[in-house]
Amino acid sequence: MGRSIQMFEQCFSSAFRPIAKGVKSAMGLLALCALVACSPPDPEPESAGTHALTKLITAEQYSNSLSYIFGPGIDAQVQFAPVARNEGLLANSLATAGVSGGQVQTIQSVASSVAKQVVDVENRQHLVACRPESIDGPDNACATQFVSKVGRLLFRRALSDDEIATYVEYASAAALELDGKESEDEELDGFYAGLQVVLEGLLLHPEVLFIMESAEPDPNNSEQLRLDAYSLASRLSFFLWNASPDDELLAAAESGDLQSPGGVERAVDRMLESPRLVDGMRAFFDDMLIFDEFKTLSKDPTIYPQFTSVTAQDAREQTLRTIIDHTLNQGKDYRDLFTSRSTYMSPALAILYGVPAQPGWTPYTFTDDSPRAGLLTQVSFLALTSHPGRSSVTLRGMALRERLLCQTVPEPPPGIDFSVVTNPDADYPTQRLRVAAHLETPSCAGCHRITDLIGLSLEQFDGAGGYRLTENGATIDATGALDGIEFDGAIGLGEALSQNPELPRCLVRRVYSYATGGPPESDARLALNYFNEEFAAQGYQLRNLLRTIALSNAFSLIKTSPSEE
Repeated sequence: MGRSIQMFEQCFSSAFRPIAKGVKSAMGLLALCALVACSPPDPEPESAGTHALTKLITAEQYSNSLSYIFGPGIDAQVQFAPVARNEGLLANSLATAGVSGGQVQTIQSVASSVAKQVVDVENRQHLVACRPESIDGPDNACATQFVSKVGRLLFRRALSDDEIATYVEYASAAALELDGKESEDEELDGFYAGLQVVLEGLLLHPEVLFIMESAEPDPNNSEQLRLDAYSLASRLSFFLWNASPDDELLAAAESGDLQSPGGVERAVDRMLESPRLVDGMRAFFDDMLIFDEFKTLSKDPTIYPQFTSVTAQDAREQTLRTIIDHTLNQGKDYRDLFTSRSTYMSPALAILYGVPAQPGWTPYTFTDDSPRAGLLTQVSFLALTSHPGRSSVTLRGMALRERLLCQTVPEPPPGIDFSVVTNPDADYPTQRLRVAAHLETPSCAGCHRITDLIGLSLEQFDGAGGYRLTENGATIDATGALDGIEFDGAIGLGEALSQNPELPRCLVRRVYSYATGGPPESDARLALNYFNEEFAAQGYQLRNLLRTIALSNAFSLIKTSPSEE
């Protein structure tokens, strides 16, 4: 990864040289270049921290950052190729992800579009702070002001005088090259055409597409490294806001205030109170709950005619709204998400839930006698963990184990006969009877005992999340068990899960992984234990957990790599 980025940077630097001879060739070379890149004493236990990472920014982070820099009116939609999930999170794999040729073409198209929108005659008045003396040619003073301001936000650090001078030179050369030539937009001749060329190049720079963390000696311990101020600002911002640092956080890094006594506390507390925290936590829970699978979710329309693409989209949104309202807006116990009857409802979901529909999104509370309570009875969980035409006891139990309890369910052994489950006949009218065959098979029983007894308690919900009492004319037995706790139905499962000690411990592990960019290493055990203790002591409140992790040594200290020791 490091070598690829170094080659990317070298190629990027040479890409602008031919601008005076031809802007189009310079932009073409840029595309080829991109192909190459494929405080007070802390009470926590001592920690060596994590490794400094170089990782690909996500498409959502890229878009969020551009929206902050240029405003929400800028269309900056981009898609990166999917990465493999690593210990429950896509975010854990970004340090090993690269940029393919196809992605580069997509990113370059987005960069070109964004640059054009920024300097467009309707936007330049509020997106380009200065005014050139003439739009027909270069204006180094105005270009310097624009490049230094925008470059600082894009690169997540202040640009050096030499860097600014180089980009201004490119803008000047492009302005002279394009002045008076035919253009698709006559308003972009001269100065703004040069600015567009440079901005497009900046948006493709590896320091924009990759988060490159750097370390420095810890002044409190000469044998320890820590994230430098800019890297700390970026790690905090991508963790809490899912976007690059804002102007105030960068200013704190530049001035030294961020790493002064009490500086990081002030920054974190401000970030935790910002409305942008909602964006960050939506991104985290969307990753943790594997909601990217909604992109490919489909149901058999002949079996579930009420389940549409709008239903799927709203199911995802319902759960995220529920989580954010419960954990951030109301500051409630995380565990109660699995027993609470409070949620949100949309017209499309109301049809499937069988409740009165109201316009738009509205708060909704299921009645005390309703079979629904908690996230496990929402359409998002039930539909994602089912097959296109039927429910799945095993998929639901496995999802609960892996996504919410951080436990690994082994893959099924080869040669298993699934015909009893997939082709039920009159002898096996219910899922309970069909999966019993797996429990009687020694090679299957071990895994199915830890999944099926959970999933069976959710069988009163079909493959689309609709409620039912019978299956093929037979009454559904929804009794189940979780780690020795027996119960009846989904309500009992939610109560048992909320009291399972592994539920909050799993969230702690996932949040720490998400914050630091990779699965916890073996020496993180003491830090994780500390986070768990603090989470419990503070009432299992998400905002407090975020603060504890963000202010910890485990978050900001950097390990010395073997080659540096």
